[in-house]
Amino acid sequence: MTDCLFCNMASGEMAIDKVLENDQAFAIRDINPRAPHHLLIITKTHIADARGIEFSHADVLGSVFALARDVARIEGVFESGYRLAFNVGDAAGMTIPHLHMHLLGGRKLGPEG
Repeated sequence: MTDCLFCNMASGEMAIDKVLENDQAFAIRDINPRAPHHLLIITKTHIADARGIEFSHADVLGSVFALARDVARIEGVFESGYRLAFNVGDAAGMTIPHLHMHLLGGRKLGPEG
């Protein structure tokens, strides 16, 4: 999908600073952080949002969660705790229609992050 920002990042068309990546996903820092550590774990496969997940995406989702775990270790929040969240649709605050998970940590998080 050539007009998708995250697809362009995944394909290498857009130069980015990846914190970490695996075969199915990559992690970058959020440009508008809501916590001291706020990263996005982005699928390399274009899935618009969680409503588009199929059983065939199980390996992709496993890779996303495994990458989040590894990023939490790198960022130093693995032991203290962190939040993982998906926004689904406009009402939830999703701004880029490509499946990605937010990892937030580095301070005590309230109910809204």
